[in-house]
Amino acid sequence: MKTINILLYLILILIGKGVVAEEADDKLRIICFGAHPDDAEYKSGGSAALWAQLGHHVKLVSVTNGDIGHWQMAGGPLAKRRAKESALVAERLGVESEVLDIHDGELLPTLENRKKIVRLIREWNADIVIAHRPWDYHPDHRYTGVLVQDAAFMVTVPFFCPDVPHLKKNPVFLYSSDRFQRPYPFRADIAVSIDDVFEQKVDALMALESQTFEGGALGNAEFVESVPPSSQPELRRAWLREKWDRRASGEANRFRDALISWYGQEAGENVRYAEAFEICEYGRQPNHREILQLFPFLPQPE
Repeated sequence: MKTINILLYLILILIGKGVVAEEADDKLRIICFGAHPDDAEYKSGGSAALWAQLGHHVKLVSVTNGDIGHWQMAGGPLAKRRAKESALVAERLGVESEVLDIHDGELLPTLENRKKIVRLIREWNADIVIAHRPWDYHPDHRYTGVLVQDAAFMVTVPFFCPDVPHLKKNPVFLYSSDRFQRPYPFRADIAVSIDDVFEQKVDALMALESQTFEGGALGNAEFVESVPPSSQPELRRAWLREKWDRRASGEANRFRDALISWYGQEAGENVRYAEAFEICEYGRQPNHREILQLFPFLPQPE
């Protein structure tokens, strides 16, 4: 039996090499995990657009289908609606997307789900993996973080999920930003100016109507009435842009020191909108030079 397993693994390696060879290029491959079909878009959408503009490959993955994430509808119809919204956001950002068929609010850090995450990272041949930190108000957010952490070593182990060739080089695993304080506050190891793609991000997020304009699970009829109607798209966009102006500028102000460290004093002080990431200690630990290679839109040394 052991001999058969080894032979099967070698065959799969050869097949996998053939697949990768067809898609091989010198571009980065980034996969961003969010718990719901808006989380990765909200937290990493600007950086995703910056990578995509340079020809790099980005995939946004929702680990649940978001089927209870609305105050007025649920189940299959909502899951399908949110998958379409997420796909449209990805299209506008120039990236790919996938929504896993796991019920919203029911994600658990099981072995089955760990294997799903490992396979996704391997199939994408990721250089960078982004996810929530494993402490958060929402259990789906927490367990997405746990599952991705648990994958950080297993993606390199040959006989774990041997149906997908293991990665020879461990990716860099990153956390997206949050405001939770325990067991320790988020640390901005990398801060990215999204000034050049802020309008593109707003345009992309216009597609998340069930969440942005209807309030998601916490919305209500009064909230919907407070939002400009779809018959007035310019006012509707201005309303959403104002919200994201506050949110993204708040990130820039919060992580101003990190922005200055990466962009220099003058440029860092003038960044208006930002996204930030923390390096997870479980994956590959990049040095300064490697971070610049992984984030090629950061200022590069001459």
